[in-house]
Amino acid sequence: MGQDEALERLCAALCLLQAPDEARALLADLCTRRETIELAQRLEVATMLRDGASYLEVSRATGASSTTVSRVSKCLNGEAGGYRIVLDRLDGTHCG
Repeated sequence: MGQDEALERLCAALCLLQAPDEARALLADLCTRRETIELAQRLEVATMLRDGASYLEVSRATGASSTTVSRVSKCLNGEAGGYRIVLDRLDGTHCG
């Protein structure tokens, strides 16, 4: 299986999760604790940026580096739209 197929399989697996505890279990299996914490931090950074916080406010509140805040901002405003999709859905209904 090539990298593209493996990525598609991972995306399909994520779509199968039905509750936060299932997502937590998969994250624990796939990522180190530190990696999971970093992913959670990036989502918090995206939330704060979307809500109008400055880079400095975000960095101070989350502990994220200025590089991370800048990278998340670029993604938040970028073409893919993953952060926007998830943040909009978190504002509405929650899984599980």
